[in-house]
Amino acid sequence: MKSHSWSEALCQQERLPQDYAAAVFDYIDPLASKIAALLQRRARPVVVGVAGAQGSGKSTLTLFLENWLRIEMGKSAVTLGLDDLYLGKRERETLARSVHPLLRTRGVPGTHDVELGQRLLHDLTGAHGSIRLPVFDKAADDRVIPSPRTPLDTPVDVVLFEGWCVGARPQPEDELDEPVNALEAKHDANGSWRRYVNHRLRTDYARLFDHLDALVFLRVPSFDKVLEWRRLQEEKLRGNTDIDDIGAFVSHFERLTRHIQIDMPRFANTVIGIDNDHRMVTMTHRGW
Repeated sequence: MKSHSWSEALCQQERLPQDYAAAVFDYIDPLASKIAALLQRRARPVVVGVAGAQGSGKSTLTLFLENWLRIEMGKSAVTLGLDDLYLGKRERETLARSVHPLLRTRGVPGTHDVELGQRLLHDLTGAHGSIRLPVFDKAADDRVIPSPRTPLDTPVDVVLFEGWCVGARPQPEDELDEPVNALEAKHDANGSWRRYVNHRLRTDYARLFDHLDALVFLRVPSFDKVLEWRRLQEEKLRGNTDIDDIGAFVSHFERLTRHIQIDMPRFANTVIGIDNDHRMVTMTHRGW
């Protein structure tokens, strides 16, 4: 395999083992080739969704994929994170008072600025100009205004739209009747929160995800691994290992995460299987 010095720098930056690059390139190279072929056929900029449960490794995969597209293939590529579209504290507080208290916690559909996402995807792929991507500070749980990001010249060739529920479809209504965990049983006994989330998926989020030209899904082995890997993420980022706090937070994501695990492999263009040791082990393609 060829040497890629930039990948070593990324591994160091992200505190990854140096052998991660060798493994990830087995998946990035063919995936980037699929994207380049799609770009050539469409003869216009493309938007590729990258979805996966919390801790699945989607952000790291996207980082390496963006660099591969730029450095190895000469394409202009940028990553737009769904997390950076979160509504600020004030907006979520308004939702909590007017719709449901659980919307105070960021995460589920309904807690993002979908209109901003629509404008950004339009401008990144169609407008000729310069824009700054938004930034959400998770430690402060609020938006960073003004955005500190370096301005980008648009349009770009490839937008990688990365996020845990990017491309997700709504659940059938009859699946919403019973709570999936203690959080729902205690705080959403009548199901109004989960029905609101599902309604948003069916309406404005569906329009946002209509911008996708292709979808890549990282499938984790089980929901139990989501909690374990989320704890490791928090330990790496902030030294927080309070499993109770993390478990309560992840409970907000559980219903949709379980649904996506079953539903998304049925329609995603690429499905990458993640094993119990957090390694990519399989990759299947369809409909590119």
